[in-house]
Amino acid sequence: MAAGQRNERCPRATSPDAEGGRSRRPRLLSAARPGRASVSVSGVIAPELPQRSAPDGERLPHRLKIIGRPFLWRGQPDGAAEGRRERSWRLRNHWLFVLLLAAGTVLRVITQMAYHPAILYVDSLKYLYDAWLGSDPLGYKVLLNSVLFVGDLGTVVAVQHLLGLAMAVALYVLLMRQGVNRWLAALAIAPVLLDGYQLQAEEMIMPDVFFEALAVLALVILLWKPVASWRAVVASGLILGVGATVHEFGLVLIVPVVLYLLINKEPGFQNVRWSRAILRGGAACAAFAVPIFLYCSALDVATGHFWLSAGRKLTPRLAQVADCSTLRLPPAARPLCPTPADQRESSDWFQHDPHSPLLTIPETGAARLQLYRVFDKAVEHQQPVRVVAAILGDAMRLYQVDRVNSLSITPISRWQFQTTYPTVLPNLYVRPNGDIIVGLQYRLPGPIDYQVLTPAYGGKAQVDGSLAGFLRGYQLRGGYTPGPLLLIFTVTGLLGSLLALVYRRNSERGRKLALGCLVFFVGAVGLLLISDVYVFSWRYQIQALTTLPPAGVLGASAALEAFRRRKPAGATGPASP
Repeated sequence: MAAGQRNERCPRATSPDAEGGRSRRPRLLSAARPGRASVSVSGVIAPELPQRSAPDGERLPHRLKIIGRPFLWRGQPDGAAEGRRERSWRLRNHWLFVLLLAAGTVLRVITQMAYHPAILYVDSLKYLYDAWLGSDPLGYKVLLNSVLFVGDLGTVVAVQHLLGLAMAVALYVLLMRQGVNRWLAALAIAPVLLDGYQLQAEEMIMPDVFFEALAVLALVILLWKPVASWRAVVASGLILGVGATVHEFGLVLIVPVVLYLLINKEPGFQNVRWSRAILRGGAACAAFAVPIFLYCSALDVATGHFWLSAGRKLTPRLAQVADCSTLRLPPAARPLCPTPADQRESSDWFQHDPHSPLLTIPETGAARLQLYRVFDKAVEHQQPVRVVAAILGDAMRLYQVDRVNSLSITPISRWQFQTTYPTVLPNLYVRPNGDIIVGLQYRLPGPIDYQVLTPAYGGKAQVDGSLAGFLRGYQLRGGYTPGPLLLIFTVTGLLGSLLALVYRRNSERGRKLALGCLVFFVGAVGLLLISDVYVFSWRYQIQALTTLPPAGVLGASAALEAFRRRKPAGATGPASP
């Protein structure tokens, strides 16, 4: 009897032709104990074995279903714990990205704590008090007023720091989706996370960071899939249009979008691919124009001018580079010619300093503007080489090893951390008691109205000397993107763009990399050159931090992919059997 019980509890394996009820149970029990002794449990036992092999040193959870419910051996992780382990494994794979993001976060916390309520610049008054209305687009006021409704200038700065971190995350994820090596993707986001000039821009009440974030968002949406959907095309155009109302240089960003849509045509539609590509480009342009039209219409109601802004004059830049000894001008425009001593100054000096020959001529209003046009036309037609050489010479400053100041450019100190609260006379200074005094001008030239900064904006100026000293030392002693690295990004970005335009034997992955490179590279060149045409300022060079590094790593990856696909010399196809 006992033997019979033993056989019933632990029966022998039977052949498949044996009785079903007797043969199923031993198979279930034997399958339920992979390499370990069986455990007696009440109820019907059904094994649920893992379908994958475990990495070295990791034990797979062995589960049993008891009446439809999972049963885990003691000490074994459940599904949530396993998911956490997998996420942790993924983070370990991207440890460099996590490290850079943590470092960027720490630097932004230090920057936020160093200055209160925020760093102000003379142009900040345009957005806080509508000074010099019409001189620049005011789309930044949308973000500014939205945040000020619930906070102060310190809250605005906190939002801008978060935008800086968000741009880095978005670019990293996009580059990984495009097929870039994670080390190169981390290298591409290091400038926006760690560059001291980017940190200072985020701490300042200026539209640059908001514009950067809009540009990055639009390009990420456009490139998220190998072929952008119609919704992505329209959304990208709308966001870039909003960006143009924040920073008028953003008008150039529609060019790489349309170029990308024309080259990266939809699959299928063989007979109408070009017409559909043109239609998609037209949709992007139409979406781009909508927010610009709405903004100009609103400004027309407020000021009577249907424009983004009054526009920037080329006269200061041309006066800086003109050779007046050979320039043929009518007598009325001759007083606009500067002396050699004047030409050592920056174009910003020509535009704003009361001693500038552009501001000391007796003519005013329309008569002065007409003289400016005569002078501009003479320099452009008679000395174009000097103009182009000056613009390209300033553009090369981006690739310098050291960030150095020069009389011929806007002072670099305006974009560097200071150990005291920064001031810009005569429009911005601080009283000994900490009151921030702003000088408002509503037309140029015109009287200056001085008043204390609105208390709701954050109150008195406060600077933590030790933190500000750390930030200044960090920025001046190498805490910025090296010029030679930006040069490498430029070269590889150019190479990748050429592959997108002329190389037709690329793989699908290589083509996607090259097209992404083209979008970022053309956008970077457009933004940097159009700013250098009017004035070189290190303020405008931060636009390179979110465009050139992605273009560079995408271009390098595209070139490597194209190189791998080249058949070695003398290689032959496989022999036939």
